[in-house]
Amino acid sequence: MSDADTTPTDASTDSFEPVDVFSGEPMDLRPGADDCYKCTTCDTSCPVAEVDDDFPGPKFQGPEQWRLKRKGDDDIDPSINSCSNCMRCDNACPSSVPLSQMHNEARGAFVERQMEKLSTEYVRNRILANYRTSAWFASKVPQIANFAMNFGPARWVMEKTLGVTAEREFPAFAQQTFREWWAERGGAHVENPDKRVAYFHGCYSNYNTPEVAKAMVHVYEHFDYEILVPPQKCSGTPMFANGMLTDARRHARTNVEELAAAINDGADVIASCTSCSMALRQEYPELFDITDIETVAQHTYEGLEYLRINEDLRGAVEESEVDMPDMAYHAPCHARNQGLDRQAVELFRDLDGVDVEDVGPSCSGISGTYGWKEEKYDKSMQIGEEMFEHMEAGAGEEGMTECPTCAMQMEHGTGYEITHPLEVLQEALTETSAA
Repeated sequence: MSDADTTPTDASTDSFEPVDVFSGEPMDLRPGADDCYKCTTCDTSCPVAEVDDDFPGPKFQGPEQWRLKRKGDDDIDPSINSCSNCMRCDNACPSSVPLSQMHNEARGAFVERQMEKLSTEYVRNRILANYRTSAWFASKVPQIANFAMNFGPARWVMEKTLGVTAEREFPAFAQQTFREWWAERGGAHVENPDKRVAYFHGCYSNYNTPEVAKAMVHVYEHFDYEILVPPQKCSGTPMFANGMLTDARRHARTNVEELAAAINDGADVIASCTSCSMALRQEYPELFDITDIETVAQHTYEGLEYLRINEDLRGAVEESEVDMPDMAYHAPCHARNQGLDRQAVELFRDLDGVDVEDVGPSCSGISGTYGWKEEKYDKSMQIGEEMFEHMEAGAGEEGMTECPTCAMQMEHGTGYEITHPLEVLQEALTETSAA
């Protein structure tokens, strides 16, 4: 008998009793899991499933694994660690099943209960997930760190002992972090209680690419915004992807407290990294119960998005001109999840002096820490192959994206220099690009 043949009387006998997806966890995801009707659209959209025959796909990792829990199977399938947390399955699902939330919950439970804490994989994943800690130490001696992190024999040892691939070059640490620069310039140069934003710069813009954070400051001050730079920790994105939810919760608590205080002072929250804005907007309220977490989620925007909403950004761009190479634009998966995948291409369409070409919907393949793992490196490059080909087939001589790890993959796969959209906007709107 099909589901369509089930009578109301039959259905009423299956009374609803809330059941935790994973014993001991506060979440009850039964309503979402029951919305899954096994269409497998999520599986066909999964970039990992496309290249990894051993990965069962998002449908199994989400609703089907939950159904197994109902039958008393307490173990979580280890393949949950092969999910890259690109979150494409969320957008693909026609029934709005909370797939990435299920995956994050399952991965966190697997790491907490089933993963050997002295194993090489756990130690490696913990180090990668807590990039902010490594970057803080490296930023104290950036020249030494930049040499050591790309010293051939050291990289060989790291691959053999920790499983961190030696195929990639570590990104350089800046000689001066963004926060050091911010303190040196004396903080905000604009005071305006009517237009106030709190900047969540994230780890990478602070320690590796402060030029992106500076561009954010210059562009927003051009539009007369007062910028707050509150104390902050990692957004938690690499921790979600590695199942380190205890670490992520600790960082989230600080971020929510500091950003909520800024919101109470009249600010909205902006981020220059789409994975950071994604974490604050979606993953925090899905995974944690922290006072004011919904308030922070509702007041958070990606940097370009906020200006498009509140300013005549298109008009300002149309009156501007730059002298820059043509660019191949890649929309990060986490930008797509927020509906922001076309905004850079549409905005710069009317900017004289540069042509920006969208290279299509494919995933870059690196997915944060996924592509840094020795056993995942080849799969990461397989996933990114379509993006590499489209970049090289286009007219662009450089690349552009909002995500720092997508930028790493674009550069690694093509050799192109990669620019953030805010740097293009800074070039167009301000005369301070060299400051």
